[in-house]
Order: sequence, then structure tokens, then C-alpha cells
Amino acid sequence: MKTLLLIIFLSISLSARSQESHPYIPETDPMVLEKLEQWKDLKFGLLMHWGPYSQWGIVESWSLCSEDEPWCKRKMKNYVDYCREYEKLKDTFNPVNFDPESWARAAKEAGMKYVVFTTKHHDGFCMFDTKETDYRITDAGCPFSENPRSNVTKEIFDAFRNEGFLTGAYFSKPDWHCNDYWAEEWATPDRNVNYSIEKYPERWQKYCDFTKNQIEELMTEYGPVDILWLDGGWVAPQNGQDVNMGDIVEMARKHQPGLIVVDRAVGGRYENYRTPEQHIPGELLDYPWETCMTMAGSWSYVPNDRYKPTRKIVHLLADIVSKGGNYLLNIGPGPDGSWHDTAYIRLQEIGSWMKINGEAIYGSRPILPVEYKNIRFTCNPDGTVYLIYLANENEITLPSTIFADGFLPSGGSTIQLLGRKGDLKWKKEGTGFRIEIPASWREHPPCDYAWTFRIRNK
Repeated sequence: MKTLLLIIFLSISLSARSQESHPYIPETDPMVLEKLEQWKDLKFGLLMHWGPYSQWGIVESWSLCSEDEPWCKRKMKNYVDYCREYEKLKDTFNPVNFDPESWARAAKEAGMKYVVFTTKHHDGFCMFDTKETDYRITDAGCPFSENPRSNVTKEIFDAFRNEGFLTGAYFSKPDWHCNDYWAEEWATPDRNVNYSIEKYPERWQKYCDFTKNQIEELMTEYGPVDILWLDGGWVAPQNGQDVNMGDIVEMARKHQPGLIVVDRAVGGRYENYRTPEQHIPGELLDYPWETCMTMAGSWSYVPNDRYKPTRKIVHLLADIVSKGGNYLLNIGPGPDGSWHDTAYIRLQEIGSWMKINGEAIYGSRPILPVEYKNIRFTCNPDGTVYLIYLANENEITLPSTIFADGFLPSGGSTIQLLGRKGDLKWKKEGTGFRIEIPASWREHPPCDYAWTFRIRNK
């Protein structure tokens, strides 16, 4: 069985083809490769977009951008006045119900294993105690600065590490508040730097130093950091906006050996894994990847937002993992520092499913045929194969039989339903196999949403 699986894994690796415009460049640092393998085993993580914009219940940062895009809409017609009012959100940001320990416990209960937090989004507001700008949550001009837990990045990282999580720092390379990126002398027609870097190289160098200094603060003052998750992929050498990523990564890994760097949508040496946003690739990929997706409709807090049903989230998790990816699920905290009750309910329900089915998720790798109709396959290195049956919304009892094509267990294999004791009868049918499920098990499934069958060769 193990030899067969090795052949299958090799087949997947050789046959997978990326449709990305930039070829993936594999990492060579042994410590980073070791951390990447650890990360690939975790499968399920939490992302949080949070900042003063939560007070208005709007999309994070993007309303500052004057591009004519749906996510850049503003509630005021006058752009200049709007930007002034947006900046004043710092003066009223006071999330007094901030309680990262409750977040960490809920995420752990859901089976999440790592966290990525927005230390700074494109608007430039820093959710950490940077010395590079006063546009930060710990500045005296922000009312929350008087709270002993005002350095929220440190508090979040500490709380999640205490629950055994790996930690990741989301950091925006563009900073629309910094006068060396969006200079006040000129208009800001789009998301890019608004002056000629060739004409003003000294000014751009100041911005590069500013960016490196802020990342160094995160790498030296916030304990062990496992992932540097960089956003704003238009800040890249191929767009004429080179922030000297080589120097930044060398510095960061000097302080944090083995650090995973995710320079999103840029390609090259510093995109250790890729992050398809709000979608799942339709094919197997021959590099590490992670789907980042919202639990509700928006990345940031929006009043009365609609949350995905738990069934949908579980099915997405199974689909992503079966294709070799990780699932980074986003929750946007509100202006008072709390999560919506629905977020806690979803995490609790996901956790109930994971307690029974987690062995098919954690540490797994893809195995052909990956999927068959509403079935997903995963495999563990010891040769155990898992069949995950994704039940539809009206399917509350197990079917009498389950057929899967394209995969055939060896003759001596045993098949068990996770959450129940005992072996199930099965038989070969053509190029697939059929599992028989007794009536006593069908009426009382071990869990909701999806059922997992363990296939072992004796």
C-alpha cells in the first residue's frame, strides 16, 4: 500500500501544472522547508482583518483608494473630505471588549492550528506599537492607548501561542498614510505610489527603510513569529516598486530562523506558499498553497453580515485539504473588540465535526482521484486513506451504500466509519468500490455535514 501511495504522490507532483503567471521557485533553506512541512500538516487557520474602519462597518482600507472599483465605494462624494474623516477614525477607536483569549480558545475548539493577524493594512494604521509613525493604536491620540492591552498584536500573538498556535503577521507593503508612498504634494489616482521613483529615488529609499524598520519591529518585539504574510502585491520589482525584499527577508530570518515568507501575488523566491483568495484551485498544484476566505461576506466587520453555513465551511475544508491546500478562514472583529455571536457558533459546530473527523484532515496529503462526485479523498503517510462523504443539506441520515469510482482498496483492507466502532462490508465494483452501511448506523450518524470512512490495508 505504501509503495502504491508513493507512486500516486509522485504522479500528483509531476502532473500538476500551475496556471499562475509567475513560476513557483522552491525554497532551499532547510529550516524554512521544515517549517513549511509543519505548516502543511496544520491545514486549518484563522485570519483576522481588524482596524479603525470597523467603526464604520466598511471594507478595510479600500475606500481610501480613488479607483473606480466596487470595493472602493465611499459614503461621501467628496474624496478629500472623506479621507480626512477616515483618518479621524483613530480618534474614536476604543475596542474596550477586546479579549484575545476568548478568540484563541474558540479557534482552538474549532480545530484551527495557526493564526494570521493584520498588523497593518493598506490604510497604514498600525495595530502594533511601532516607533515609525504615530498613526497607530498605541498613540496617545487613540483612546484605546490608555488600555493596558493596547498593543493588540502582542496580546493576540501571546494568547494564541498559549493555545499552541503558530503565529503569522499580515503586513501591507503599500502604506497609503505614509507621505513617502502617497506623497501629499500630488494626487492619488490609484493604489500605487503617486510619484516617480526614478525622479525621486531618495524618497523611495526612505519608504523602503520605513517598511524594513516596521517589519524588523514585528520580528524582534513580538515573540516567535512563524509566518510573514505580505499583502499588496503591486508593490513589486516588476511594477517598478522594489522594496528590497532580499534585504527584508535576510533581516527577518536572522531574527526568526525558518520564517515562512508569503510575498503574495508576486512570485519569486519570497512566496514560500501561495494564497488563492476566496476560491479553491480546480487542479492539484505542485507547490504549497492556502485558500484564504471569509467566514461572512466581508473581510472586515460589517453589521448584519451573512455568515456561511457550517456545512458549507466543512465542505470547503474537505475540498481544500483533499487538493493539498490549507484553509485560512477570516473573521472580522467589531469596533468594540468582539466577534459576532454567529462566529462563535460556527467555530463550535466546526469543532464538533473536527473532533470526530480530524484524523482525515491534519497531516494529510492528496491522493488520486482526489474527488468523485460528492466524495473527497485524503491520505496519511502511514498509508491510511480517508473517504469523506459530503452530505447535502437535506441528507441527515447515511445512505444504505456509498460508491466511489477511481480508487480501489487492496483486497485485505478494512473500512470503518469515524465515530463508530466496527468494520463495514465492502466490495469491488469495476474500477471502484461500494461500502454497505447497516440500518442501525444510518439513522444515527456520528456527526453532521460530512461523514468520513477510514480505509486501512491489513
